[in-house]
Amino acid sequence: MKASVTYSPEIVAAICERLAAGESLRAICRDDGMPTEGAFRLWEREIEEVSTQSLRAREIGCHTMADECLEIADDGRNDWMERPENKGGGWDANGEHIQRSRLRIDTRMRLLGKWLPKVYGDKLELAGNKESPLVVQVLKLSDADDSTPGK
Repeated sequence: MKASVTYSPEIVAAICERLAAGESLRAICRDDGMPTEGAFRLWEREIEEVSTQSLRAREIGCHTMADECLEIADDGRNDWMERPENKGGGWDANGEHIQRSRLRIDTRMRLLGKWLPKVYGDKLELAGNKESPLVVQVLKLSDADDSTPGK
């Protein structure tokens, strides 16, 4: 069982630094000298300064995660495997590595779209005149309306 860690601004700063670097809270809290994940979440709920610091650190961590997506996409080191001479030599695409890279990017982008939708979310633009936005009208059929189906 993990020893309990008492609150200190230094521990919070260390956790927030790692959150900003893109590490998950779960991974950070596994380390010795760190509080449990539940303890840190309690600090976030009960101590305004911790909540503010961790929110900002997580936002920075999201941008770090977006940078990682570019690095993953640009890293082609393991995309090709050399075929043994007894199998004709040459190179084969490493489909497993390529698919894993795609999954890593897709997972990060999906999370980023949820966590920071204004920055990383899908942009939806309706066709039509931007100067004349859509108007929603709610029509209520009265009980006396004989045209209502089933009457």
